[in-house]
Amino acid sequence: MDDRNGNAYSGGAAMQPAPDPEIPIPMQEAAPVPRNPQFVEDPYAGILLPPTPVGEEIMRNQLGQYQWVYEMSLLKNPTIFFLVWKIFFWILIGIFGFTMLFDLIQGWGGEQLLGSLRMLGYFLIGMTVLVGLGYLIYAAIMGWKYIVRFTMDEEGVNHEQIPAQAVKAQKIGMITTAVGAMTGNFTTMGVGMNAQRSEMYTAFARVRKVKLYPRRGLIKLNGILQHNQVYVTKGDYEFVRDYILARCVNVRKKMK
Repeated sequence: MDDRNGNAYSGGAAMQPAPDPEIPIPMQEAAPVPRNPQFVEDPYAGILLPPTPVGEEIMRNQLGQYQWVYEMSLLKNPTIFFLVWKIFFWILIGIFGFTMLFDLIQGWGGEQLLGSLRMLGYFLIGMTVLVGLGYLIYAAIMGWKYIVRFTMDEEGVNHEQIPAQAVKAQKIGMITTAVGAMTGNFTTMGVGMNAQRSEMYTAFARVRKVKLYPRRGLIKLNGILQHNQVYVTKGDYEFVRDYILARCVNVRKKMK
């Protein structure tokens, strides 16, 4: 039965005309899945799953990675200060050693060598003062804290500064590099370029020496031309230590 306009009725209700097959039907886009750094995407189910706690601060995600965030006081824990001081110390020792060798070839006696040693002592004192002042400036800019995020799996461990601090560290590194370039100080340039790094990954297979500092919550991983520092809370220290030592098969273990 048809109405006046020719539309068919079925039980008193108007039947809708069939859609034209040549006219595309718009598809409704699915709502985007919210991203949260505390969750990871399950590669099999395609859904977000919460990580599983395995210690005081350590969480294990569905990919088998262990993740934790470490916050260190730059005043109470002098690890970074010692690291910078050692860099300058060995550079200074290298320059002094080369100078001493040259002086010995020139036939210098004991009095001249004693004067050189005295001068080295003055340089070491001055260097320590300058590094200390620079460290205090760095600590103040960073808010007196060093905050890093670690991701560890069967292959290695990644050390990454949080974004807010990484931006500050990069700016400090750029200024230091520029000062070194303007003054012709290649040592300062090298320190500035190294300070711009906000992330470091160490493969366990490339580690040659592990140094343990339980009191400072520190594990040093040293390889060829690479040194990484892993920070962990006291409650999780044994777990991370044993996990790393079990996978660093080419290492000489050193307790301290």
